[in-house]
Amino acid sequence: MGYRTPPASASDEALATKIVPGQVQRIPESQSLPRASEVTSGLSRTTPENGLTSSTALSPVTEAPRLSADRLRYIGAATRRIARAMGLDEVVLGLCRATVPTFADTILVYLREPLPVGDERPTGPLVLRLRRVEPAEPPVLAAELCEVHPGSALAEVLRGVRPVFADAPAARAALPELLGGSGVFGLPAGQRGILAPLRGQRRVIGAALFLRGPERIAFQDDDLLVAAQLATHSALGVDRTLLYGREAYLADELQRTMLPETLPRTTGVRLASRYLPAAETTRVGGDWYDAIPLPGSRVALVVGDVMGHSMTSAALMGQLRTTTQTLAGLDLPPQEVLHHLDEQAQRLGTDRMATCLYAVYDPVSQRITLANAGHPPPLLLHLGGRAEVLRVPPGAPIGVGGVDFEAVELDAPAGATLLLYTDGLVESRLRDVWTGIEQLREKLAATAQLTGPDHPPPLELLCDEVLDMLGPGDRDDDIALLAARFDGIAPSDAAYWFLEPEDTAPRRARRLARQALERWDLAELSDSVELLVSEVVTNAVRYASRPITLRLLRTDVLRCEVGDDVPQLPRVRHARTTGESGRGLFVVNQLSRRWGATRLSTGKVIWFELNIKQ
Repeated sequence: MGYRTPPASASDEALATKIVPGQVQRIPESQSLPRASEVTSGLSRTTPENGLTSSTALSPVTEAPRLSADRLRYIGAATRRIARAMGLDEVVLGLCRATVPTFADTILVYLREPLPVGDERPTGPLVLRLRRVEPAEPPVLAAELCEVHPGSALAEVLRGVRPVFADAPAARAALPELLGGSGVFGLPAGQRGILAPLRGQRRVIGAALFLRGPERIAFQDDDLLVAAQLATHSALGVDRTLLYGREAYLADELQRTMLPETLPRTTGVRLASRYLPAAETTRVGGDWYDAIPLPGSRVALVVGDVMGHSMTSAALMGQLRTTTQTLAGLDLPPQEVLHHLDEQAQRLGTDRMATCLYAVYDPVSQRITLANAGHPPPLLLHLGGRAEVLRVPPGAPIGVGGVDFEAVELDAPAGATLLLYTDGLVESRLRDVWTGIEQLREKLAATAQLTGPDHPPPLELLCDEVLDMLGPGDRDDDIALLAARFDGIAPSDAAYWFLEPEDTAPRRARRLARQALERWDLAELSDSVELLVSEVVTNAVRYASRPITLRLLRTDVLRCEVGDDVPQLPRVRHARTTGESGRGLFVVNQLSRRWGATRLSTGKVIWFELNIKQ
C-alpha cells in the first residue's frame, strides 16, 4: 500500500525484551529474541537448564500468575504490532516478526488466492498461497500453492476455525495437503507445531503453521490460545487492509472519472493540468477543472471548488461539471453559465456551495471573457516574463442565490499563459490567500526567467514549478490547476463572410472558398472544399431565415464553419437510390477529416476539417 509502519511505542518493547520471573531484561542487539518458553506456557518449566536466569526461585503457586501476566503482555505487544500495519505485506510481516523466535522457531503464512474483499463471494476452488516463511531458510519444505478440496482433512481443519496441534489426528491428515502431496514436503522429525486457520470477519482467508524445534519446550494447551489470538488479529488485519485498499481504489477511480481523462487539442491554445489530493488519506475532493471546445475554434476554460472533502463533495462536483459542459454546449455567455450553475446548486440543496471561474478564449480575436463566482483570480504570464493578477469581479459563490454575475473581456495576446487554480494552491494554515497569490505571481515571473523573455516556459515545466512552491504544511486542501498557452490565430489565417439565404449562396460560397485557398497556397484542396461547402450551405439555405455565416480557418488543419439561425441539429442519412436529398452530410462524413454540429443560443454551427499536406 506504500504506507510506513509507525515506530514502535515503549509499551510494545515486550517483543524485544527477555521476560524473566521477577524482572524484564533488555537483550543486546547481537543476541536473539527470547524463546517462546520464556513468555508462554513454557515459563512453568523455566530453569537454569532452559537458558533463563532468575534471581529468585518461584514456587508453583506464585509462578502461575506471573506466567499468565507475561503471556498477556506478549499477546498485547504482538497484536499491537500487527494492528499498526497498514498494508497486506506489513500485516504478514508483523505476524512473522512477532512470532519468531519468541513464540515459535518457524512460521509459514498462507493466504487465500485471490483474497476476497468485503462481502464478495469467492468463486472457484479455495487456493492457498504461501505468502511468507520466517526464517528465510526454514527446516520444512512446502509447496507454494495448495488447493483445498471440499471435504478434505485440510478443509475440515480450516472450517473448524480453532488451532490444533500438528500431532492431532485431524492435523496429521491435513498437513500433507497443506505442505504438498509428494514425499519431498513434510515436517522434519522432532518438529512440533500448531496449525491455526486465519478467519476474517466472514470466511477463512488463510492459515498459519507455527513450528518449534526439538530443542524447545513443546507447545502446551495454553499456546493454542496464544496462536488463536495471533491468527485472529492477523486475519482481521488482512480484512482491514483489503477494505482500506478497496476504499482507496474506489476513491481514486471516482476522482479520476470526475476529472477529464485527457485535455482536448484545440486550435490556437495549448493546455496542461494538474490535480493533487489534500492527502493520501483524503483522496476525494471537490476541486475540478475542464476545457470545453466551443464553436468558432473557441474554448471554455473552467476551474471550480466544491466545499468539503468527501464523497458528497465529489458527487456535487460531478453534477456541477456535467451541468457546466451542458451549458457550454449551448454557447451561453460566461455570466449566464454561472447563473444557471447557481440555480442548479440551489436545487441540489441549501448547503451546496462552490466557487467557479469560467472563461472563454477566442483565438481569432485573441480576447478572453471571464466571469467569477467567488473564486481566486487568475494570473496571466506575458511573453516578456511579467506576471499579473487579472482584475475580475469576484462575485458570490455558487449556491448563495439571488446574485448577479458580471463578465469582463480582456486581451489574451499570443504567447501569454493563463493560470487557473483552486485556493488549495495559495491558501493554507501558514499563509492567507492574498499572500499565496502574490507568491504564486512571483513564482511565475521567476519561472519565465529560466527560458528568457522571447520564449515562454513549457507548460508542463510551468505546472511542476508552480506546485514546487508548496511547503510541507501547505497541503490543507486539494489542488486543481489548469494552464492555457495562447497561440492565437493570425487575422491573415482567417476568412469570414455573411451570405444571404438565397439560391445563389452556394455558388458564392464556392467562389469565396476557392479564392481564400488560392491566397493560402492550398489550391489542391479546392475541389474537396468547394464540394463540402456547397453541400453544407445548400442545407442552410433551405431552412435559414437570416444571413448565413461562412468562416475558413487555416492552422495545422483547414477548418470550415457554416452557421445559421435554425437550432435543429442535422444527422447523417442514407439517401434512397431515387431520392434527391439526404446525401449532403453523408458526403461531408466521407471526405472530411472530422466534422460536427453544435447548437448555439442563436442557431447552430456545422463544421468540418481537412488535413493540410505539409
